[in-house]
Amino acid sequence: MNSDTIEISGNGFRYSALVGHGLMAKAGQLARKVASGNRCAIIGDETSMRLFGDRVRESFSSENFSPRLIRIPAGEKSKSLAQVEKICDEMIAAGLDRSSFVVGLGGGVIGDISGFVAAIFQRGIPHIQIPTTLLAMVDSSIGGKTGVNLDAGKNLIGVFHHPALIIADIEALESLPPQELRQGYAEIIKHAIIRDAEMFQTLSSRAKRPVRLGLEGSRHESLKVTHRNPSTCARGDGLVSLVRRNIAIKARIVSADAREVSGERALLNFGHTVGHAIERATDFKIPHGDCISIGMVAACAISMKRAGLASRERDHVVSLLKKFELPSQLPAGVDREKIAATVVHDKKFIGGKIRFVVTPRIGEAHVSNDVTMEDIREAIAAL
Repeated sequence: MNSDTIEISGNGFRYSALVGHGLMAKAGQLARKVASGNRCAIIGDETSMRLFGDRVRESFSSENFSPRLIRIPAGEKSKSLAQVEKICDEMIAAGLDRSSFVVGLGGGVIGDISGFVAAIFQRGIPHIQIPTTLLAMVDSSIGGKTGVNLDAGKNLIGVFHHPALIIADIEALESLPPQELRQGYAEIIKHAIIRDAEMFQTLSSRAKRPVRLGLEGSRHESLKVTHRNPSTCARGDGLVSLVRRNIAIKARIVSADAREVSGERALLNFGHTVGHAIERATDFKIPHGDCISIGMVAACAISMKRAGLASRERDHVVSLLKKFELPSQLPAGVDREKIAATVVHDKKFIGGKIRFVVTPRIGEAHVSNDVTMEDIREAIAAL
């Protein structure tokens, strides 16, 4: 079991993200280092449980844990308070208490709801993330954001609850179809746009076989994030390095602004204001990464108007999205006005004013208070 370790720390939190091969089979052993109680709930959806549930349960059982598998329906609609109540009822019935812990086994939806359950059960118990999608590995598992949805908007109910450990087993990605992998690449491209021009260039030049990308090293090695045992995996070094690099990007931002106070963490919302509105307006029929991809195109259009982004750089972004088979336009028949109306429920509205993330050039981003609803409507209409 070879792995890379990324340490993530900030004001009041410190935990590790492990990236490598064969980690899921060692999940129980790894959990022993951060968990004191013996009872745990392993929360997953139908897909993650079918693929990995038995393996993870056996790993925990072999370390004398008493795991309870809790299966919920797949999809964004499971992120509800009603589903949270069902999970908590099952945990109580299984005898879990304040000495227990929660394991989230799955993609971003599972990470969000399992983290929220861990944050509120018995007023808070530890949460271990085992992300099984590329999207969850490079984005949603990091940073402690948890939450569920309301009819009015996405993630409107939630709490910051950092995981005790993240276990990213690259072998889990072998089960993903190409259309699921591309959801993760949307967030990887976002990271490149807001913080890593070098990675953007590498992705652009080597996008013919994106899963084989090898992105070794980084110019950004600071802010309470350290690497141990880099590039020790015998198989899939390129993907391990890519996942590690993106975890490090998000970890640095989270470490600097864990609760979105300074505005640094808000940079991670590039493309999300419009992207989340598309999700809600289409009743989550379009995958998350596709929505963020389209949202980034809208954000680039607004950046040209409000941040001086050059048209050629906007074209570079669209070109890269297309190379990864990500959409740059809305499907025919989608109601643009409904999307614009949904934007106003976004959490990034403060005092009725939007805080919109723009990019003046690839590799940089900042929050703008100058973007208007007319700018957003115009960008959505052009999609």
